[in-house]
Amino acid sequence: MTATLNGQQSHALTGTDVTEVAERLAASGVKYAAISFVDMHGKPKSKMVPLNHLDQASRGSEMFTGAALDGVPQDVNDDEVAPHPDLDAAIIAPFNREIAWFPGDLWIGETPFEACSRQILKRVTADAATLGYTFNLGIETEFFLLTDDRVGTPAPASPDDVLDKPCYDLRGMLHNYPVVDEIVSAMNELGWDVYSFDHEDGNGQFETDFTYTDAVSMSDRLVFFRMMVGEIARKHGLFASWMPKPFADRTGSGAHYNMSLADGAGVNLFADADDPRGCGLSTLGYQFIAGVLRHASAICAVIAPTVNSYKRLVKQGSMSGLTWAPIFACYGDNNRTNMLRIPRGGGRVECRAADSANNPYLGSALVLAAGLEGIREGLDPGDPNRDNLYNLSESDLLQRGIGWLPRSLGEAIDALEADPLARSVFGEAMFASYVTEKRAEWDSFAAHVSSWETDRYLRFW
Repeated sequence: MTATLNGQQSHALTGTDVTEVAERLAASGVKYAAISFVDMHGKPKSKMVPLNHLDQASRGSEMFTGAALDGVPQDVNDDEVAPHPDLDAAIIAPFNREIAWFPGDLWIGETPFEACSRQILKRVTADAATLGYTFNLGIETEFFLLTDDRVGTPAPASPDDVLDKPCYDLRGMLHNYPVVDEIVSAMNELGWDVYSFDHEDGNGQFETDFTYTDAVSMSDRLVFFRMMVGEIARKHGLFASWMPKPFADRTGSGAHYNMSLADGAGVNLFADADDPRGCGLSTLGYQFIAGVLRHASAICAVIAPTVNSYKRLVKQGSMSGLTWAPIFACYGDNNRTNMLRIPRGGGRVECRAADSANNPYLGSALVLAAGLEGIREGLDPGDPNRDNLYNLSESDLLQRGIGWLPRSLGEAIDALEADPLARSVFGEAMFASYVTEKRAEWDSFAAHVSSWETDRYLRFW
């Protein structure tokens, strides 16, 4: 095994080798280690320790009261949780090279904490490994860079970023080059291999695409990426927004999951050049798709986890015409109107319902578990949908057996609560905590009196 320190390889550093980790980091100018884990929302939490205390921290010396956090289900009288840092995954923060960030797994004493998001994903990837599979994942990162004006209406970072159709606009990219370049350079410093980046379809919206890896590592990277982009934006007098749909008349931010399974030699098991359906996907890939579609409504509650997420999952609502977001639980070839898309060339499946606010550990765990169920049961999703689904009538959809995705967080949570797979993946404590937290979020929204209501009804009669 090897440990990666910003793309530089070193020997496996576990147990007593924690001293070597600290020495290597110190030689790079690092002073502090951020021993991190995430709450239910995928937001990093941490205690900082000087490097000379990394040894104690690696054994769980830094403890947290779970009751003080969302989705770390504990009562105030429970024993505290402690993150055990993954010493093979240290990242020297490009925005502050005196800090090294360690993703961690939560434990209670000598026992893994069942409701730890990262360990939930590791349990499902271990289940896949018993079948001989590695779950590879690439996440497309979309986000908004906005002016840091907390008293007025947030606006795109560049004041002339005003086109009705700004997608791929070179001028918009060039006018934001300093901050985007710093983000992309930082990603490449970390060894993530950015292969493209662009101005997206919303004003002030950008996307970076980088090489896939195993699901746990990719989830670590997304958690760190959101933090890193926020810190870099702040240096430029901006802020980064991961809100799925910050502007009603613009497209929202996805975090599309690009998924495949590999064997022990790293061979892609989803690729099949002789696919009779013409999508370049293997039978195993189609079975995976069928399992995900079976649980699509419940999955949405986790990969589209906010009230605002369902303002993105609509057909229209963008000045460019369409939202580019899925609204139906179905799959197709290189066709963006499906929830699950098989991009040109095949070999992978893209889930387009996932958005920028998701907890990638929980989201990818549930998607993988659903896909493995489809494989175990030999499910078949039928033929791919190649039409523009936005244009089909309700009768056409019914005839094809295509159902809607949830249209609100409330609907999605109902589906999650009724899905036994989700309960088994999350475990009782996290499942109950997630459902309770998200139902409270939906109920709070439903009780809120918005400006739309007062504008429409206050003087209506």
